[in-house]
Amino acid sequence: METLRSLLRRAGGERPSRHSYTIYRNVEGPGGEGTGGLELKVVEREEQTLAGDMAALVVPGPQDRTKALTYVVLSALLIFTVAFLLGYVALRGSCPSCAGLRGDLLAMASDEGAAEESPGPGPPLYWADLKEMFQKYLREESIESTIRWVSEGPHCPGSPRMDALTHKVLESFASYRLDQAWTDTHYVGLQRPDRMNPNFLHQLDPQGGVLEKLPLEDPEMYCPYSAPGNATGGLVYANYGRQEDFDALGQKGVNPQGHLVIVRVGEISYAEKVANADTAQARGVLIYPDPWDIPQDPRKAGLSQNRAVYGHVHMGTGDPYTPGFPSFNHTQFPPIQSSGLPRIPVHPISASTAARLLSKLTGLAAPRDWKGRLADVPYRLGPGDPGVRVHLQVNNVKTPTMISNVFGCIEGRFEPDHYVIIGAQRDALGPGAAGSGVGTALLLELARTFSAMVRNGFQLRRTLLFASWDAEDFGRVGSTEWLEGYLSMLHLKAVAYISLDNAVLGDDKFYAKTSPLLTSLIENVLKQVDSPNRSGQTLYEQVTFPDRRWASEDRPLSMDSSATSSPLRGGPGRGVLFVEDARPYPFLHTQDDTYENLNGLLFGRLPAVAKSVAEVVGQLLIRLSHDHLLPLDFGAYGDVLLQRIAEFNPYSSELKSRGLTLQWMYSARGDYTRAAEKLRQDIYSSEEKNERLNRMHNVRIMRVEFYFLSPYVAAPETPFRHVLLGRGPHTLRALLEHLRLLREAPGRFDEGQFRRQLALATWTLQGAANALSGEVWDIDINF
Repeated sequence: METLRSLLRRAGGERPSRHSYTIYRNVEGPGGEGTGGLELKVVEREEQTLAGDMAALVVPGPQDRTKALTYVVLSALLIFTVAFLLGYVALRGSCPSCAGLRGDLLAMASDEGAAEESPGPGPPLYWADLKEMFQKYLREESIESTIRWVSEGPHCPGSPRMDALTHKVLESFASYRLDQAWTDTHYVGLQRPDRMNPNFLHQLDPQGGVLEKLPLEDPEMYCPYSAPGNATGGLVYANYGRQEDFDALGQKGVNPQGHLVIVRVGEISYAEKVANADTAQARGVLIYPDPWDIPQDPRKAGLSQNRAVYGHVHMGTGDPYTPGFPSFNHTQFPPIQSSGLPRIPVHPISASTAARLLSKLTGLAAPRDWKGRLADVPYRLGPGDPGVRVHLQVNNVKTPTMISNVFGCIEGRFEPDHYVIIGAQRDALGPGAAGSGVGTALLLELARTFSAMVRNGFQLRRTLLFASWDAEDFGRVGSTEWLEGYLSMLHLKAVAYISLDNAVLGDDKFYAKTSPLLTSLIENVLKQVDSPNRSGQTLYEQVTFPDRRWASEDRPLSMDSSATSSPLRGGPGRGVLFVEDARPYPFLHTQDDTYENLNGLLFGRLPAVAKSVAEVVGQLLIRLSHDHLLPLDFGAYGDVLLQRIAEFNPYSSELKSRGLTLQWMYSARGDYTRAAEKLRQDIYSSEEKNERLNRMHNVRIMRVEFYFLSPYVAAPETPFRHVLLGRGPHTLRALLEHLRLLREAPGRFDEGQFRRQLALATWTLQGAANALSGEVWDIDINF
């Protein structure tokens, strides 16, 4: 307005006057950059305005004066408009509040499906930049120190040492300045030895008297969830305790019924060994480490012959006293227990105790491939006459225990409600260097590293959720209870789960127990991480040969891994681990699982090997949390389905004779493959920066694993509902085993049950194809 008055006065013939002007210029902030703010400077000078010059050129008559006034007004509007635009341009680059507003506006536009991506603080970071940044902040010495203090001694759930470790992890998350850090508490039923009434094992004479009190070495080494009570009888050697081992005993006329069986560690879980023995009507089970499976040469860092190897025997995961639902408050739930709890007592014994029993065993000679390396042991099957008689007494007691899972998260910017979860076991019945120390160290270091990256410009699209699990040695109790408590939410929001359990057991071979969705991504990452012990090679080159792809080394998910719960219940999961190629790590799940033993086995390279695992996991997390589109190979299940269905082909004649066919399974597989290809084409033809389309595509991709969960079984009775990777009558594996009965035991084949199994499995596959197709109107089935 002041400028306009001046122009009007000049149009009326007034002489110019002195004016004040405010000049804006950038001033440097504390860091020397021109973003610190604005400096205001007021100056005065006499200036002939444009309107005054124009007025001086004409004679001020009435008409001329009107024209002049019109020119003045138009000139003023022009000057005002130009000045406003110049001022806006200058201010939008220097005003912090304006910049924040601009970012908010762009973020809002992004939510509405705009193609432009919201800018971050600083220049864009590319893949090479992110890898370099991750390497910059990752600290090998932090990993080493954490492994040391975690594995200083046993830290079982509910113990004072475990409570201190819980607080330490929570404080670490808070000190890293994560967006959130908290604990999730459950009240579970764990089983402990009765210190006032310890377990024992006696060898009996033919009259039932105690011939010898056999040592159980360490009272803390036991099998959680063994049935309490006593078992007395002869002794039968059953190799690894697999179903085929018990079948072989039957073929040789050796009946375990009414006797105890002795089996060796390996091949299958403790729970499966006991379940098979229970099915064979054995009275009890003894489990020992044979030198054939677990090195016991002291000169090569072997397990002591007087050490037992512990393991839980619940045929399932989670708190067995609240099967299928979370253990938040027992008073609200009915008093039931898992059907997977064993009905017979079981106990681990050392190799030396096993040798004392097996050396006296009579009966038929064991098959050649059943013979281990116990010194002076002939490996006979038993029970023989008179044979060996033993009395096992197990006095374990159920103990209500409060456990705490610890969480920390870094929230994503564009898809904060989609979680990439990283978990590690925190508890251990022994020192647990490999069992819990390495995993906890990697978890904390990854949390610290990613927090530092975010503070220095890295923008997460999705949320990283770091989880430290309690009571995992009792059958993945902590992770399973949390999953059961938030299952509905996680079905919608969990992108992937990465397990850090048992991540370093050697340094020769790198394995990944993984879902097919992640196989190709892991392979790509292995090509970009240097080997910790082979200079000039990548991990991919270390674990492959010219005639063999890495995928052929892929191993199935273990029932004792926290990575198992994710895909079997609806989200892709994976666990990573280094192992020895020539010999397994002998100290896992023993009192000898110390930092010194683990580091000694690796010739002092434990920190370097653990860092390599951190690099693999870190690059996976960058891809899963940063990429516009989730790098999950949703088409991989097309190949998996083809392989699984092809296993039924040898039985096509038996099916045809009963009016059945595999045509519908192949059709479902074809529909899935076409749906995957259509989704791939939709992605290729869409705009990369269209956030609305990205989110729609990502939701379809991240739920692929969920599509394969059978809707025809109940979660409490059948928690692992995945039709390909799960366990139960709904799976393709169970369907194939049932079909084999037509040739092996026709009398046990139930045609009605098989027809139902086949129909439900087929439609589960078809449902997965339909879900991947997208919207209802996009489904194009040829069923």
